[in-house]
Amino acid sequence: MKHLHPLYAVAVSAFLLSGSAALAQGSAEDQAAVWATVEKIWSAEERGDLTWVDTHLSADFMGWPANSPAPRSKGATRMWARFDAEQSKGLLHELYPLSIVVHGDVAVAHYLYSMAAQTKDKKTVMSNGRYTDILVRDGTTWKFISWHGGSDSE
Repeated sequence: MKHLHPLYAVAVSAFLLSGSAALAQGSAEDQAAVWATVEKIWSAEERGDLTWVDTHLSADFMGWPANSPAPRSKGATRMWARFDAEQSKGLLHELYPLSIVVHGDVAVAHYLYSMAAQTKDKKTVMSNGRYTDILVRDGTTWKFISWHGGSDSE
């Protein structure tokens, strides 16, 4: 190795550095795509559009909201989302991303939220909380395989 031509060493170093930059850029693109998926389900739920369950949850989804005694499957999540939509209407939400780690085809997103909802009796309820979402790459999209979190008051 000590006999490497200086020009060759520079060329190899440049190649390795350019590969690192490309990997970092791809990772930033993945992080942005993961975050866009997180935003999509919050916005859909706020609009009362429950198709997010079928569109954005993997078939083997198993998530554990803080207000549930046990993890919920995709079917149970669909049932509870429908029930929640009958009880209250989303008014507004704000998400605060803390970290997104993408490792191959798996991503973990940690974030805080604030939201306002209106109950059937027209009372506005505010809540703040946190979530950790785990997503998997499904072709060119990201789907939730699990999550854990909920309101800080629960």
